[in-house]
Amino acid sequence: MESSASLELAKHALLMFGTILAAGTFSGLIARLLRIPDVVVLLLAGMLLGSGATGIVNIKADSTINQLIMVFGSSYILFDGGASIRLKVLKEVWITILIIATVGLLITAAITGVAAWYFLGLAPVTALLLGSVIASTDPATLVPVFKQVRIRERVAQTVMSESAFNDAMGAILTFTVLGIAMGTGDFSIGAAVTDLLKQSLLGVFIGGGLGYLAAFLISHERFNFLAEFAPVVTLMAVIGAYMGADGVHASGFMAVFVFGIMLGNQESLGFRLTKTEGAELEDYVMTTALIMRMFIFILLGTQVDFGLINQYLLGGVAVVVVFMLVARPVTVFLCALPDRRARWSLKEMLFMCWTRETGVIPGALAGMLVGMKAPGAQIIASVTFIAILMTILIQATTTKWLAKKLGLLAK
Repeated sequence: MESSASLELAKHALLMFGTILAAGTFSGLIARLLRIPDVVVLLLAGMLLGSGATGIVNIKADSTINQLIMVFGSSYILFDGGASIRLKVLKEVWITILIIATVGLLITAAITGVAAWYFLGLAPVTALLLGSVIASTDPATLVPVFKQVRIRERVAQTVMSESAFNDAMGAILTFTVLGIAMGTGDFSIGAAVTDLLKQSLLGVFIGGGLGYLAAFLISHERFNFLAEFAPVVTLMAVIGAYMGADGVHASGFMAVFVFGIMLGNQESLGFRLTKTEGAELEDYVMTTALIMRMFIFILLGTQVDFGLINQYLLGGVAVVVVFMLVARPVTVFLCALPDRRARWSLKEMLFMCWTRETGVIPGALAGMLVGMKAPGAQIIASVTFIAILMTILIQATTTKWLAKKLGLLAK
């Protein structure tokens, strides 16, 4: 009887996977015809397939399968984004990335928290908790958008790098405020900064070490005995980087992002794949990232709770409007203007103001708060889903149009 039940469960999972792949492929075709990033259509397809509409796909948010897809999918997409980063660009804009991913996140959380206190009537600490959850940008959303919409190199890479580096800061801030809200902790700037540095530096060290090792084993002119297994090496290393960092309480997403940077800059490290091997690896990574994108955003769409959103719709929309049109611009201008080395133009800063989609990471944090029965968790989850829908459907859709208007499309 047990084996029969297990077999039926396996068949159900297989059916769900096939449905998601079919819907993802069809959504990709529609996105190409409409000339918009596919994450927008994938999210809408998920909403149509979820329990709020047809109920065809019913993978629960707290299930092992969903968590596995979200963690590995986000990691692989982030690795793909890191591989497209060029070290020469980072050298030019690293100050902006550092400030906006740390101080900038605090500014965004504070302004959004004030809006939540005003429009939703939340207690100050609960309002700040909401602001902390949605303050970090989402690499799983931004990386695919910039893969499809070719933006001027330094602008695109700055925004992608910010989304990777502020992940650790967002999680630390969220759980620090949560400790205060639940009466189990006291806020300590010193402890928070120390924890942030620890998570970030360990993540960089682990990702950098594994990235160098992977490049050595697949690209070294004498010791490249794993060259023909390069795609498998990337899979192993992405899992190893995330789990290794997570095992020492560091940022797993930071580790996989840095791993991607190392592998994407092999020539700077003195290694080089042949043209054929490089093309094969690039095709494999691109295809795998596409599949992960399909699963992540369709599943994210299926888990949108329309009943919960309706309860706090007007106040939630007002908070997200302030979040998009006030908090983000203030953050960008305060953090980018002091960087005299980068010399950001007004058009570049305006574009960065508009590009900060919310997605998987904030959604996961909101889900964890609901599971922990944190104060105001239901309201936080509702506003988080509103932020995900509004930023992806509005900002991701208009990214190419705005870049064209500002003259920031790459040639």
